[in-house]
Amino acid sequence: VDVRNIKELKPEDSVYRELALIKVRATAVERQGIMSICDIFRAKVIDVSSESIMMELTGSQSKIDAFLKMVENYEILELARTGIAGLVRGHEDIVYIED
Repeated sequence: VDVRNIKELKPEDSVYRELALIKVRATAVERQGIMSICDIFRAKVIDVSSESIMMELTGSQSKIDAFLKMVENYEILELARTGIAGLVRGHEDIVYIED
């Protein structure tokens, strides 16, 4: 990966998010309960099989942690988190990258 610029962002002047993909074991009976939790957190169901359900969730670290706490009663089969990505608000302080 070609990293061209690293900058520390101030929380009050920036927007930042994290992405999580979560796969949970789910029977047909459990699926509706999991989908209700997804609705509350605005998680997107991206795959469903006979034994599992996979969700995509973006937001702050605390939102993702809260979601994981809500689904911890189900068996989490796989979990991938990107870490925080962010940008400065507005158009001030933009660094233009030339090739």
